[in-house]
Amino acid sequence: MPTVSMRGRAPRPVSRIVQSRQNARVKELRSGFARAGVTDEGHIAIEGEHLVGEAIASGLLLAAVFVETGKESLLDRLDLPDSVDVLALPPDIFASAVPTEAPQGIAALVSPPTFTLDQVLAAKAAALVVVSAGLQDPGNLGTLIRSAEAFGATGFVLLPGTVSLFNQKTLRASAGSAFRLPCVAAKAEELFAALPARTITALAAVATEGEPIARYDLTQPSALILGNEGNGIPKEVLALIEKRVTIPTPGPVESLNAAVAGSILLYEAARQRGLR
Repeated sequence: MPTVSMRGRAPRPVSRIVQSRQNARVKELRSGFARAGVTDEGHIAIEGEHLVGEAIASGLLLAAVFVETGKESLLDRLDLPDSVDVLALPPDIFASAVPTEAPQGIAALVSPPTFTLDQVLAAKAAALVVVSAGLQDPGNLGTLIRSAEAFGATGFVLLPGTVSLFNQKTLRASAGSAFRLPCVAAKAEELFAALPARTITALAAVATEGEPIARYDLTQPSALILGNEGNGIPKEVLALIEKRVTIPTPGPVESLNAAVAGSILLYEAARQRGLR
C-alpha cells in the first residue's frame, strides 16, 4: 500500500484552516462527490487515506487535500508533494463536504487520468479490452476494473448506461486500478467501428449458447463485452457482435455475478497468454 509512514520526515503542515462551508475549494469538493464526475474546474473528488495514497502513487496531480482538524497525522502517512494546497476543515465542515456517514478524515481534489478511445485500443501487444455495456452497480464496475488490471487487460471501455467511473464506490472497489488502467467512455457505434481497424475481435459474454470460453483463442486481440447485471448486453449492442462466449457452470445457477464472470474471463485470457 503506497500510504506508508515517511520516517524521518517532519510533520506535514496545513496550508490554511477553512472555517466556511462556502469556501470555493470546499464547494468544489462537495460538487465533485455529488455529481460523481469531473467538476467544472476539471477535478474529481476522492476520500480516504487509501484512495488519496493510490492517486499519489499513480502520478495524478493533486489540486487540493482536505484534512479534518484533529486528524492531521493522516498527512504524515502520505507522500504529499510540498506544493499541494492542504486545507484543514473543522469536523462539521468536513462532514458536510464528503458523502460517507463516517468520514475518513482526509479527502482530495485530483486531476483524473484522461484517455481517448484510440489510446485505449492501441496496445503494443495483443489487445485485451474489457467493455462494460451497462453495468450499473459501482461495486461491480470497480471490481471488474481491478480484475482487468490484475489479469493484464490493456484497456477498459464504458458504454452508455454504465455507472460513472468516478463514483466513489467504483473508485474504492477498483482499489486504485481506475487511476492506472486506460479507461474511456464511448458510444457503441464508435467502439465497434474502431475495433476492426485494430484487428480486435469483439466477444459477447452470454450466460448460455456461447462457445465455452476455454475453447476460444484469447491470445488474439480481443474485446470482452459484459452486460447489465439484470438484463445482460443490450439487444442493440448484441446485434453488433458476431461471436459469443460462455462460462460453463455445472451447478444449478442461471448466471454469475457480472464482476465474477468478467474476472473469470480475464483469468482465462491471462492463463492462455501465459501458456503461449
